[in-house]
Amino acid sequence: MQDTPTILVTGANGQVGKELRQLENEYPEYRFLFLSREDLPIHHFELVRNYFRAVKPRYLINCAAYTAVDKAESEQELAFQINAEAVGVLAAVCHEYGTKLLHLSTDYVFDGKGDQPYQPDTPTGPRSVYGASKLKGEEEARRFDPDCIIIRTSWVYSEFGKNFVKTMCRLMQEKEILQVVSDQYGSPTYAADLADFMLRLIRSGKWDPGIYHYCNQGVISWYDFARQIRDFTGRNCRITSVPSSGYPSIASRPAYSALDCSMTFRTWPPPAPAWEESLLRCLKRLGVAISGTGD
Repeated sequence: MQDTPTILVTGANGQVGKELRQLENEYPEYRFLFLSREDLPIHHFELVRNYFRAVKPRYLINCAAYTAVDKAESEQELAFQINAEAVGVLAAVCHEYGTKLLHLSTDYVFDGKGDQPYQPDTPTGPRSVYGASKLKGEEEARRFDPDCIIIRTSWVYSEFGKNFVKTMCRLMQEKEILQVVSDQYGSPTYAADLADFMLRLIRSGKWDPGIYHYCNQGVISWYDFARQIRDFTGRNCRITSVPSSGYPSIASRPAYSALDCSMTFRTWPPPAPAWEESLLRCLKRLGVAISGTGD
């Protein structure tokens, strides 16, 4: 089995990292190695270089990220260290060892002022430290490894970690009325779909460097998302809409951050499932009872 190509996954304890681990047995032709931040400090060049020299990974899927959007405003140095500096280190080492780099980025690189899904080549303009750090990470990845593939995604949820779907399921059991923001629009992404897409991309053997978008199909508001969760689960909770001004946050959120994924799905078909279909699958995996609305 010495010729079995190795897929190295950084950020293994995040939502996408954990979903990749769930899929490991479905891709037996690869050897998987999963690293958390405790296993390898990815901003240390020599440590990363020594690790690559020993392991010789064929592919790197970088899911490691600083994702505390509000906290990043006061922890700018740490956010840029993880989301930008470390990405440059990984890209440089990947380039040195001929490792194919798949790097995850975000819809927060855009200013959110649009009203049509963003193309990969739409001019960026992040409005938060988090978004700026992720954009810098994209630039570092392409500067040190022009052969890399960057995948921007949005509104990620899964049965792992903290996310909107799990929070809504909990609050709908605890409260009779919920207020949810209705003037922020985007496309949800089920982390299991994203993980499977990246592994199918690797398996396809088609490696086209550049920036791509991946999310489930459909553009909705957080309010729409919450209502569908309620309808699928049959909760009696009443959901009312509220503007973003009703929930002021430290960091600015994009008002519109839907991503156009057409180029991605032309390059690596088929298209992602509709967001409703993937939400239903996630709820079932969470063990949530589904009402007749979802069947």
